[in-house]
Amino acid sequence: MKRVAVFGSTGSIGRQTLSVCEAHPNEFSVSTLVFASNHEEGVRQIRRFDPIHVGVFDERAADIVRAELPDAEIVSGNEVWKLAALDDSDIVVDGVSGFYGLHPLLCALKAGKPVALANKESVVCAGRLVREALKKGGCILPVDSEQSAIFQCLSSGRRQEVRTLILTASGGAFRSYPIEKLGSVTAEMALNHPTWSMGRKITIDSATMFNKGLEIMEAAFLFDMDAENIEVLIHPQSVVHSMVEFCDGSVIAQMSPPDMRLAIQYALTYPNRKPSPVKRLDLSEYSDLVFERPDTARFPAIELAYEAMRRSDTARLAYNSANEVAVARFINGEIAFLNIYDCVRHTIERMPDACIDDMRILSELDSQARRIAMAYCP
Repeated sequence: MKRVAVFGSTGSIGRQTLSVCEAHPNEFSVSTLVFASNHEEGVRQIRRFDPIHVGVFDERAADIVRAELPDAEIVSGNEVWKLAALDDSDIVVDGVSGFYGLHPLLCALKAGKPVALANKESVVCAGRLVREALKKGGCILPVDSEQSAIFQCLSSGRRQEVRTLILTASGGAFRSYPIEKLGSVTAEMALNHPTWSMGRKITIDSATMFNKGLEIMEAAFLFDMDAENIEVLIHPQSVVHSMVEFCDGSVIAQMSPPDMRLAIQYALTYPNRKPSPVKRLDLSEYSDLVFERPDTARFPAIELAYEAMRRSDTARLAYNSANEVAVARFINGEIAFLNIYDCVRHTIERMPDACIDDMRILSELDSQARRIAMAYCP
């Protein structure tokens, strides 16, 4: 049995990972559960899977879990990241959202472990650090549906034969919304995704297309591609998860129902495939599949991502850090929907250029970017 450590276990990726493990009780055991603060869901998971190790990042939540499960050994605070390096797991699923997802990724890679990665931000913000950690023998298996699709499609040819990586995007909640009304979009409206069921942050990012900007940067890192060889197509049905165009003109696509469990399971079973709990794709249910170029006036986050890639390590970090702050401020009603774009651009333009090659520099620049984004006033 493959022993699985799940970081971010109470979040969307974590819960779906546990669903995959439950569907294959003879294939997987859950050795480690780590979550931030959702102690109610966390306690249910601990009782259900009986892991060897438990980490609760929030100290207050950890105390509640300790009180409810006095026989469990609970690690808390920053100590939870060390659980990614323990010998009791064969693969680490990194479902931690945002900047914090970097910590279990680096710990696992430095221990030589494979990481099923659902966190874009870590490789966007700290590509140099991740590349150095990969030298220890670990590897990254992408879990995001788009990156998993490209990973699968690339098996159809050699790296030097690839012409273009084509990332698909649903277009989010406002693909056809009147562009003149975007300024009045509320958080409740933006959190209503037409296809996927995801966390609040990623759902907002889908509406703004910042998630696609981050995926462009992530794909460039994961597959060693230049920005000009990565394209985006709007595909509202979310059946074609991404494509790879080869030099002979062949385009290979990965298609499946929009269910994250398939990408998660492929990462867990790689290089093999197993029967999946996901329903089969019935193409007869789709009278047509739509593909269209993204409207950069409607979705300026895409062009801003290409610009950040051309600029520097710091610009890529600021793209992510400022977006995290801006989304939180939008949800809290502090700024308007369109101000998210302005806040990120404002922050990128005020950050110094720097080479991010150690955690101290990374942390300092991340804090600086967040301060600038918090001080942004429309």
